[in-house]
Amino acid sequence: MAPAPPPAASFSPSEVQRRLAAGACWVRRGARLYDLSSFVRHHPGGEQLLRARAGQDISADLDGPPHRHSANARRWLEQYYVGELRGEQQGSMENEPVALEETQKTDPAMEPRFKVVDWDKDLVDWRKPLLWQVGHLGEKYDEWVHQPVTRPIRLFHSDLIEGLSKTVWYSVPIIWVPLVLYLSWSYYRTFAQGNVRLFTSFTTEYTVAVPKSMFPGLFMLGTFLWSLIEYLIHRFLFHMKPPSDSYYLIMLHFVMHGQHHKAPFDGSRLVFPPVPASLVIGVFYLCMQLILPEAVGGTVFAGGLLGYVLYDMTHYYLHFGSPHKGSYLYSLKAHHVKHHFAHQKSGFGISTKLWDYCFHTLTPEKPHLKTQ
Repeated sequence: MAPAPPPAASFSPSEVQRRLAAGACWVRRGARLYDLSSFVRHHPGGEQLLRARAGQDISADLDGPPHRHSANARRWLEQYYVGELRGEQQGSMENEPVALEETQKTDPAMEPRFKVVDWDKDLVDWRKPLLWQVGHLGEKYDEWVHQPVTRPIRLFHSDLIEGLSKTVWYSVPIIWVPLVLYLSWSYYRTFAQGNVRLFTSFTTEYTVAVPKSMFPGLFMLGTFLWSLIEYLIHRFLFHMKPPSDSYYLIMLHFVMHGQHHKAPFDGSRLVFPPVPASLVIGVFYLCMQLILPEAVGGTVFAGGLLGYVLYDMTHYYLHFGSPHKGSYLYSLKAHHVKHHFAHQKSGFGISTKLWDYCFHTLTPEKPHLKTQ
């Protein structure tokens, strides 16, 4: 017979009040207490919205309006569980007391799958690198990888390779913006010489001169094309469903994108590391040089590279930033959070929702359903 789980910690209302007074953000769901202090800056609705509910029962907020929180959001909440509120409790820890038994009745029943996360009983051993384990999950991989956790991930045994698989967000502009500037200046000078012509690889009689006034348009074309490439890669490559019987394809999916969905707030894995990014960027550069004249292809590439930088910076901000309510970035963050926590088969645009509009993959706006 398995040993009984240790009893949950319990806190009196006065103990909770002391933590709130010290700046912690504790909330409750019935008698269950959660410490969201480390999550407030990541909250999709903004930090202030969550702090305004410190000390309160959030049961009604989970069910909406304005929206009903997804199963993954409720599962995510359980990772911040700290214990039970004992004795009499209050609506906001400040108003008239409400009997504990009565409050528990109004709280939605805890679904079994939303119990406190037991890391020792997960499908993988979190004390070991995950990359070599996920391939064994088979049919369970897709469901497991889309149940996000709030902890960092280790992929490799080697400290060197593990280090190369991570990066800080500011490495992206530091490394790639100087290259964008260099390529832009270099190819603009080439255009200024008046020697750039189209179709020279096909004929010498009907070539078309490209004036330097076309440089800004070609550069912006590259940035625009990147937004489409970003969408296509995210939708068809990153969100391919690997065959359940393919150990190596599951590993490949996890290292490309699955690890980000499993740990969406692992800040060291939110932007592409320089080494693998260099390989992909190099392939794109060669393609542009093969398809177009050097200066034209290089200019389009430089614009696309800037688009990539903006994409990575936007992606990081959507996870860790707190945009103002009603702003474009606020709606973009809500769009991306829905992709992570509720609608993984839609919402593939990161830096823009344009292509989700065009290809009808916007995250659905479900009407609020009142619970009885």
